[in-house]
Amino acid sequence: MNVNSKKQLAIILSKLKPLESPKVSTEQYCTDSEIAATILWNYGVIGEFDRKVIADLGAGNGILGLGALLLGAKKVYFVESEEETLNIAKNNYELLKSEFKIGEGVFLNLKIEEFNEKCDIVLQNPPFGTKKEHADKLFLEKAFTLAPIIYTFHKSSTDEFIKKFVGKNSFKVINEWFFNFPIKKIHFFHTKPVKNVLVKVYRLEKQNLY
Repeated sequence: MNVNSKKQLAIILSKLKPLESPKVSTEQYCTDSEIAATILWNYGVIGEFDRKVIADLGAGNGILGLGALLLGAKKVYFVESEEETLNIAKNNYELLKSEFKIGEGVFLNLKIEEFNEKCDIVLQNPPFGTKKEHADKLFLEKAFTLAPIIYTFHKSSTDEFIKKFVGKNSFKVINEWFFNFPIKKIHFFHTKPVKNVLVKVYRLEKQNLY
């Protein structure tokens, strides 16, 4: 592990290059470094990511997958449909690799439905479904097929639906966290410097059916 505290992890992640031109249509927003560090550190400190193979779906600038690499992951697949965005994640990986001993980063310019590698853990902060209804559901459906452990972000208002959907797919919510997710003013229609959206992050585990 390359870090000794959640604070140190947050500081490192805060220095990553953000998205330059986030797309409205795909609800691209940078994951806050403090939130990412909190989620990853909770289980990372007890070895959750050690030597694991991980998929970061809709990777954005790579913050979740890069955090996992800093916490000992063996390999991370960064899956991102926007090539420009994927290049930012690649650059962030190379920057970290020059400073820390981290695992392998595999960068795939794919839609999530095109990715089928089995992994130990999926990390994802999907679109919340504001622009395209049930966009986050598509991410969950894919994640269920890839790994027995999933970390996933969703608007808190969808909590009841998420928990029912998770249960129907033989997964269980093991832990959950509330956050005021900050969305910075990046588009002309944003009226405030920062808008906070109430978000829940879930840690899910596949249930043994035997």
